[in-house]
Amino acid sequence: MFGKLLGISGNKAEVALESVLDARRINTLANGKQPTVSLTIEDGRHITPDQQKKIYALIGDYCEYTGFMSDEAKAFFKELTQDTYDIEPFSLANCSVTTASHMITVMLAFFFYEDIPFKTQLWDSLPDDFPRVMLCIRYKKCAICLKGHADIDHITTVGMGRNRNKINHTGMYIEPLCRVHHTIRHAMGARKFMERYHLKPIKVTPELAKELHLGRITND
Repeated sequence: MFGKLLGISGNKAEVALESVLDARRINTLANGKQPTVSLTIEDGRHITPDQQKKIYALIGDYCEYTGFMSDEAKAFFKELTQDTYDIEPFSLANCSVTTASHMITVMLAFFFYEDIPFKTQLWDSLPDDFPRVMLCIRYKKCAICLKGHADIDHITTVGMGRNRNKINHTGMYIEPLCRVHHTIRHAMGARKFMERYHLKPIKVTPELAKELHLGRITND
C-alpha cells in the first residue's frame, strides 16, 4: 500500500494512504500480534514507490487476465526486461529508477502486443517523458483512451487535396487518436488539446515513416 508522508513528530509519522485501509484484513495478516509497517522514503536514486505501484498494478492486471500467479508474472517480466535492455538481474526493492522505467516500458509493450487490457488510470499517470505516444503509434492504439485501430493524426497539417500516400511525412509531428478524440482535437485545436491531455506528438523520422508506410521518405 502506498501513500504520502504528511508530517513527522519525534518517532511518529503521519501518512495519507491512497486507498482505504481494511483493518480486518490487517488484523488477520498480523495473526493477533501488533501490526508493523515499513516506511520507504523516495530518494531519487532507487526505484520510487510510484514506479513500484505501477509495476505491481500491471502484474495484477496480467494475472487477472491470464491466471498466472504474481511471482510467476514478476519473474517473467523481470527476465524479459533484462533480455530487452541487456542488464543484470535486479530486485524491485532497490533497483534504479532507470531499470524500473525500462520494466514499465517492456510490460506496456507486451500488453499492447498481446492485447491484454489494463487500467487506464495507470496510463494517465505516466510522466510526460514516457514513450506512451510511440507505443500507441506502433500498436495503433489511441493515445488517450487506448482504443484500437487508431488513426494517425497529423499535428503538422497535410492540407486539403493532398494525397497522404504521396507526400513526404519526414519531419511532421503525429499522434494516434481514435475517431472520437480525433474529432475533439480538431474542434479544440492542437495546442489546447495537447495541453489538456498532456500529449507530446512524435516527430516522424525516415525510419518511422518507412515502418508506418507513411508515403515517400525522400525529400522533394
